[in-house]
Amino acid sequence: MIETPAKKKILFVITKSNWGGAQRYVYDLATSLPKDKFDVKVVFGGTGEADASQGVLAINLACAKIQGLYLKEFMRDISFFREPIVLITLINLFRREKPDIIHLNSSKAGGIGALAARLAGVKNIIFTVHGWPFLENRSFFAKFLIWFASWITILLCHKVICISTYDLDIAKRMPFASHKAILIHNGIVPMSLGSGEKIRKAFPPGAKIIGTIGELTHNKNQIQLIEKARARPDMYVAIVGFGEDWEMLESKIKEYGLEKRVKLFGFMRAEEALRGFDEFALPSLKEGLPYVLLEAKLAGLPIRANRVGGVGEILDAKDMDDFSLEKMVQKTIVLYR
Repeated sequence: MIETPAKKKILFVITKSNWGGAQRYVYDLATSLPKDKFDVKVVFGGTGEADASQGVLAINLACAKIQGLYLKEFMRDISFFREPIVLITLINLFRREKPDIIHLNSSKAGGIGALAARLAGVKNIIFTVHGWPFLENRSFFAKFLIWFASWITILLCHKVICISTYDLDIAKRMPFASHKAILIHNGIVPMSLGSGEKIRKAFPPGAKIIGTIGELTHNKNQIQLIEKARARPDMYVAIVGFGEDWEMLESKIKEYGLEKRVKLFGFMRAEEALRGFDEFALPSLKEGLPYVLLEAKLAGLPIRANRVGGVGEILDAKDMDDFSLEKMVQKTIVLYR
């Protein structure tokens, strides 16, 4: 009688459990891996702030019957009081769970998670770069410290997945990192688009609507669209997503008297929102390889986007087959062996 090989145990680790590109990436991998070969759990924090509640990722994982492990000490900002607690908690968690593979996502989870995994004796540590954090607009000293932390993270990991050629080229220029870095693009499946009616009904009939989808943060730069609408009386803007900049954006819309032409819609699935747009905009200051841009391109929308990170790779792609979920999963599974 042939024995069935034991399932490999994978722990995905991510700092925040809101819903952005990194969270979708974790969800897609966690739910797409063959269940007869892999036992999957996901470790996550709240939505970013200290002791924040669990976010959309936690809900979606529960609906997909993927076990989530909530770590309330995980938060977006660095806290010298909390980080040692997080490190010890992760070491104990990894020793208890005894995973074959730790797959880290987001910069903070990558750094502290890689150290914890090494100290816990995990044999296969993988880190996915969702855009290098030292490329953000910071002081030279801050950029250097973040670059150094990112480099140490690479050294602690066995493999580093870059989701764009742009990020891969940066990784390969880091000392002793070239042999660890590999390119695996984000991938999606073709989707059925909704009507976009909720967005269309919010604007006058016949209005040409410029839309964007993403977490409302400084890096996503939705404020740029509001400033442009202020200067162009014929411009209508639909902003889809939640995030820390909601109140600031809402305040600017009111300050400029743009309530009828610029609207915040909160969270909507991309397939429900895209038909409500006549043009898709991505004004981001920093990106990895944005899912929503892949979806907008497959939807056939005209696109205006800042060429940051892997954005140009999507805009210039003649063949979208490289951005399929199936290919992403297959290439990643190779690293789990």
